[in-house]
Amino acid sequence: MNVLGIPIDVTSRKGILERVESILQGNDFHQVVTVNPEFTLLAEKDTSFREALLSSDNRFADGIGITLAGFAQGRVVDRFPGADLLEVILKMCEERNLTVFLVIRKDGLSTFAEIKKKLLKKYPVLKVSGRECDASSQEVSEELLAHNVVLCNFGAPDQEIFLSKLKGSDSRVKLAMGVGGSFDYITGKRSRAPKILRKIGLEWLWRLILQPSRVGRIWNAVVIFPLHLLFATVKK
Repeated sequence: MNVLGIPIDVTSRKGILERVESILQGNDFHQVVTVNPEFTLLAEKDTSFREALLSSDNRFADGIGITLAGFAQGRVVDRFPGADLLEVILKMCEERNLTVFLVIRKDGLSTFAEIKKKLLKKYPVLKVSGRECDASSQEVSEELLAHNVVLCNFGAPDQEIFLSKLKGSDSRVKLAMGVGGSFDYITGKRSRAPKILRKIGLEWLWRLILQPSRVGRIWNAVVIFPLHLLFATVKK
């Protein structure tokens, strides 16, 4: 399925889980992106971000807007929020004895030490390492390349652009994914929306209530994105 020029994998939650499991069992590098409406709008303006999205190996639907875009095209698209997919990946890594490397935003809400402490409390035998750095950093360390899974919380577009640089490198990395603010949910620095709101696609409303400063991003996702879809449809 194509949403504003960005291909989205049309598959069920079960299909996504099977895909992730297959990636972790293999040896090749895969960049996974959980796409929300903001991503597609940003990709229209940011060429580097657009290229990073198009070069990624899997693009799964995150926001409810992507699901509705699929509905408008006559497609059933299950969304898999990045925060939920992150938990699945961590659990699989613990079970398979895979190593995880966290690339943490230096000026973010949660430090690497805080994140690691919470992760080990939930996944006691998880092998996790990492470092903090500037979101604009282009450095890919040898230590990072020695791990099986790389998770980055720079936020879009920086995290996707950074992780795309791992493609083609001589490394042990099987899966790389940007996780945005998901680690802040794990550390408790941010409160995630109640399950009922997540289920009906109103997690954005919860975020707006807790973070009024996100009004611009919410406006883009709820108003500008549908308008762009409408314009693209009429143009086509």
